[in-house]
Amino acid sequence: MTAHAEGILPAQAIRAMLDSGTILAPRKPDPDQVQPASLDLRLGPLAYRVRASFLPGPGARVVEKLDRLKLHAFDLTRGAVLETGCVYIVPLLESLDLPEHVSATTNPKSSTGRLDVFTRVITDDGRAFDTVPAGYRGPLYAEISPRTFPVLVREGSRLSQIRFRSGAPTVDDTTLATIHADQRLVTGGQEAIGGGVQLTIDLCGDGPGSLIGYRGKRHTGVIDMDAKAAQDPLDFWEPIIHRGAGDLILDPNEFYILVSREAVHVPPLFAAEMVPFDPLVGEFRVHYAGFFDPGFGHAEIGGGGSRAVLEVRSHEVPFIVEHGQTVGRLVYEHMQERPESLYGEGIGSNYQGQALKLSKHFKASV
Repeated sequence: MTAHAEGILPAQAIRAMLDSGTILAPRKPDPDQVQPASLDLRLGPLAYRVRASFLPGPGARVVEKLDRLKLHAFDLTRGAVLETGCVYIVPLLESLDLPEHVSATTNPKSSTGRLDVFTRVITDDGRAFDTVPAGYRGPLYAEISPRTFPVLVREGSRLSQIRFRSGAPTVDDTTLATIHADQRLVTGGQEAIGGGVQLTIDLCGDGPGSLIGYRGKRHTGVIDMDAKAAQDPLDFWEPIIHRGAGDLILDPNEFYILVSREAVHVPPLFAAEMVPFDPLVGEFRVHYAGFFDPGFGHAEIGGGGSRAVLEVRSHEVPFIVEHGQTVGRLVYEHMQERPESLYGEGIGSNYQGQALKLSKHFKASV
């Protein structure tokens, strides 16, 4: 298949942007910083604790708001702990000088979302979070608010990622149905298409007695965001076991790791993003990390379909979710061209072929 005129920019285009100065940084990219269809964003050396989250709005710069809202600034070069319930702003190492036809969106990395670290990116003149308009020239800032666990970060820690696009590459439902019939975008669930590919929740696992999820504990130790397989899961999570009923009561303001019934497949010429199914269907939200790279769950590189891990939080009241309930949808977008490497293809991907899985920070799950 030839290159698509409107599409998500692949890794080789992102590398070219780094070489040309379209993406700027004071030091060279990390070896694994460029992903198949996105770029990890690195924290800078200085952080600010602020009184409240904010958007700068038209004609305003983030530093102007920081002057008014910051409580104190602190150094990240040797690492610092971000406490739960606090809001922090960190200037990122990367800044942008985008062409007029290229825009971008940002999302927490998968490992960030699975720790319930609420993270989003803001820009100067910003009217919306995680949105970078076409032709933007200026700095990027991460807003970080740990919700369940305190976390240790440092200069260079990567909590967010950015995806660049040209035009409007979203795949419509009719085309999605054709692609699904040919390449099987999801298997093992309802396989429904409407506003994207719909995902449902698995609350039965392998039957009674099997593990179906985790609930985050309170008052835990600190998690180092840069340390892999360093923590015992039971120090931070309560396992949820299937006890015969296909439902689960979500307690207000608690955080859960659950999994989709469907195994997801993102073919090499597409990327996907998880978005809400319908905010009116219940008093909970899936705290989606968001991006699914080309090759996620691709059988040729050992995927064979990978489950979507769901980061779930109830709102003000207890709410019952049931096995097979629709909780999200995957919106697919065209790639401009096939990436030079796919997810899970020799680039250290942590979640290829996954089922129910905690973030990379934990030792083998219980």
